[in-house]
Amino acid sequence: MYTPHMGDVAALILAPDDPGKWADWKKSLEEIRNSASTAEMTKAYSAGESAWIEKCVVCAMVMLFDREFYDPATNRFTVDSYVERLKREYGGVDAIVLWQAYPRIGFDSRNQFDHYRLAPELRAAVDQLHALDVKVFLAYNPWDTGTRREGKPDSEAIADLIRAFDFDGVFLDTLEEGDAALRAALDRVKPGVVMESELALPVAAMPANHASWAQWFDDSQAPGVMRNRWIERRHMQHLIRRWDLDHSGELQMAWMNGAGILVWENIFGSWNGWGEREKSILRSFLPIRRRYASLFDRGTWEPLIPTTLDGVYATRWSIGPIKLWTLVNRKDETVKGQVLPLTSDGQVRLFDMVRGEELDHAVVEIAPRWIGAILAIPSAKVDDGLDSFLKSQLQVFAARTDRHPKIEPLTVRLDHPRSAHKTASTAMVMIKPGTRTILSRMWARESGEYGPAQFGGSSYIPIHYEKKLQQTVVMGGFALCRQEVTNREFLAFVKSGYTPDHSDSFLFHWVDGKPLAGELDLPVRYVSLDDARAYAKWAGMRLPTENEWQVAVAEHGLERGVVWNWTESEHFDGHTRFSILKGGCTWKAEGSEWYADSGPRDADWSSKYIHFFPALDRSETIGFRCAADI
Repeated sequence: MYTPHMGDVAALILAPDDPGKWADWKKSLEEIRNSASTAEMTKAYSAGESAWIEKCVVCAMVMLFDREFYDPATNRFTVDSYVERLKREYGGVDAIVLWQAYPRIGFDSRNQFDHYRLAPELRAAVDQLHALDVKVFLAYNPWDTGTRREGKPDSEAIADLIRAFDFDGVFLDTLEEGDAALRAALDRVKPGVVMESELALPVAAMPANHASWAQWFDDSQAPGVMRNRWIERRHMQHLIRRWDLDHSGELQMAWMNGAGILVWENIFGSWNGWGEREKSILRSFLPIRRRYASLFDRGTWEPLIPTTLDGVYATRWSIGPIKLWTLVNRKDETVKGQVLPLTSDGQVRLFDMVRGEELDHAVVEIAPRWIGAILAIPSAKVDDGLDSFLKSQLQVFAARTDRHPKIEPLTVRLDHPRSAHKTASTAMVMIKPGTRTILSRMWARESGEYGPAQFGGSSYIPIHYEKKLQQTVVMGGFALCRQEVTNREFLAFVKSGYTPDHSDSFLFHWVDGKPLAGELDLPVRYVSLDDARAYAKWAGMRLPTENEWQVAVAEHGLERGVVWNWTESEHFDGHTRFSILKGGCTWKAEGSEWYADSGPRDADWSSKYIHFFPALDRSETIGFRCAADI
């Protein structure tokens, strides 16, 4: 008998289309499982502390800056309403990855761990999630090596965050697996913390990593088997194709493998919400997966049970006399008929678990790209609990939609305040009114530019490239200050009585409420967009738009590059609020393509700066200069 090396076995084991080959294929699956099973694996998955991951079917990826999850008015996270919305639309959520840094990290020296420490009342948010029975992952970015260093290994810094915020898991961004040092550090702090890899997890790493993403798995027509899930049923895998517009493939693969789903709507500031059809499928999927978890996680798993309906495939899960067939319709049309040679005989009763109804024979009707399920159960085991469950499933199915439209959020540019007309001083350059063709450049990234990122609904390659934007703009006459507002000038404003609504990191570089003597005439930093607006209004001016800034700086050769400049080009799509920064700065992040823009920049360069919360929006590298209408 051939015993395969796990390196020879793909992360998704594709199935042959020819049913005549299914028996040999299933025999090879057994060989794979037998060769991979070890005492170490069994021991690792028998530990009670990490058993929660077996029930973690739906995990959501949440951006800490998402305005649905964070309220800037209160500077607090809105946990309850967010979880309630996921329950209403998706059927619930078992865990959340709180994504903290990318794509903002790199604008200044603050590292990935600072992004958690500076989040407002983060421990309270985690406690709220725990009270709602939702587990919480932190995100680890191993590529973050060019920002402020911790003075200790990353594994110890992560352990410190686990201790401080009571996280339950670590999501391993860009990694196949977590190493032994991280596993040991986590176990010292909190037993049961789960490591979940983004990339396909090697079988040898499964004892230390109890979960993994199944990202962009391309299935065969006949449903394949997810290798790691097949080898160890208690290993949770979350299906994800982040840019796809149709998630039915992920749902079907999860359904046939007893696996989980990652719900990711706000992709680093680029919205890609799920369609109503996929939400309906998941709402029908989840109650069955949860009620019959023992079948999916510990029962006998038999893939590719022959059916009598073309385009419909079945997997059987069983413990003793209780059997559940999960079904998928691969066709783009509704399929109806008897799918399996099953009959209710009085001793055994049949139920359509998706539609919530009893069956005499295994006759099903499955919508295009939908799922189905048949339960065969001894009559003696049918009780009030099952009856109540069926009634609930009937209501869920009745509320479904088979439509696949998606509502994309509209990114709007927020109106900027105008200033009183004034005469330009010698500290300003004047720009005459007129029509101009403006060519600007941006670094295209996963966060998108002015609207959602465009990656064709599949892979994100190429992920980074320079993008040129050309527009014709009619400008009125205006003037722009030659230099940024200084610490000395901003001190006068503060002395006039200005106090921000939320003071986190406000003028962090000042000492005892005032700038250092040697920095009085340097650009003020650690000010938010609202702080800059307030100063400009106090001074009888306003902030420039990105186009005004670019035209004035380019036409007059103004100095730039010490600090980024806030502009009045602010945008919002209902979830992500962002501004366009101009000018660059002296700080430069090195060592990774994932960092945001840094270093000095030409006048035509524009950078998308996503607003988080005051403590992070106020930065060591961002100041501003003022403009006025002429």
